[in-house]
Amino acid sequence: MQLSKERVDAFLAELNQAVRVYVPARGEAVSSFARYGQGTEPAFDLVNTDMPPKDMLFPQTEKMYRYGLDDEGKPFVDATFDADEVVLFGVRPCDMRSIECMDDVFLTRGFIDEYYETRRQKLTTFALACTAPAPTCFCDSMGLNAGQAPAADVLLKDVGAAWQLAAQSEKGAALLGKYKGFFDESDVQDAGAKNSDSVSCTLKVDMDGVKEKLDQMFDHPLWEDITKKCLTCGTCTYVCPTCYCFDISQSNRMKIGERYRCWDSCMFSVYSEMAGGHNPRADKLSRVRQRFMHKLCFFEDRYGKSLCVGCGRCIQKCPVALDISCLIDDIGAAELAPVALAGEKGAGDGKH
Repeated sequence: MQLSKERVDAFLAELNQAVRVYVPARGEAVSSFARYGQGTEPAFDLVNTDMPPKDMLFPQTEKMYRYGLDDEGKPFVDATFDADEVVLFGVRPCDMRSIECMDDVFLTRGFIDEYYETRRQKLTTFALACTAPAPTCFCDSMGLNAGQAPAADVLLKDVGAAWQLAAQSEKGAALLGKYKGFFDESDVQDAGAKNSDSVSCTLKVDMDGVKEKLDQMFDHPLWEDITKKCLTCGTCTYVCPTCYCFDISQSNRMKIGERYRCWDSCMFSVYSEMAGGHNPRADKLSRVRQRFMHKLCFFEDRYGKSLCVGCGRCIQKCPVALDISCLIDDIGAAELAPVALAGEKGAGDGKH
């Protein structure tokens, strides 16, 4: 099944009448996924948008519920679930993997986040296979195939003058069936087709043994070297598609209040500060270490996959060029302190 590139706008315009359609688009300052229509020009040539599409499921600011006293003085709490049906069109494979990671966090291990769940159930994803990764992309080193996105509802591949569409879920098949008048059943590729089945990134890292090595590197001097460079500005956490730290605050007026969830960052000193004033990560080193250990070690302990998807956004946007791909190489090259065996001098003295 194919969608002619000449009919993409007509298809999106028709789809946008029924659901909210979001496409990659260039803005005045940054590129992001924007609502189709109203002057939005899709930018499907972008390898990755500056801002990831995670706010489709995890908004930067989200009203959770209202509370207070009604006219009769009785207390009330009204939860807010205002999600609409959304189609995310043109999301890249790395960002689809990031949605899988967010699903793990908000929908598994015995806890369901109802706000995330509501949006996830109403989201349909059209993934666009990559044909030419950016110089900062290294998703294939993180176990992804830039030409595949198995978690997407529909996969799009460039076949020249058209996109080839393949439904990968019941939801995707149902949507394609509903709008089948826009599609051609042909699977023929023309001379302008781009091969997305064997895409390779130019930036490579070796992840073999990195997680196991990090298990032994909590107090390694490497963290001191990284910390000297980092500004803890939080840029990396906001452009990262898998960062999900948040804060909860409220606005109170007379008898009515509203509670909000907002993006936060583990790089900020107040993030881990407790009500009594204690802060387990008050110093910069502990915060820098936590971010990278979580991405490359702790998340895999809990969910069986890396929290880094190799999108390269943090490499592009870090103001001091703190490159996670270089860090991975440094971890691989780092020497570990020898562990004394039982019976050897120093064994059991609490220093090893």
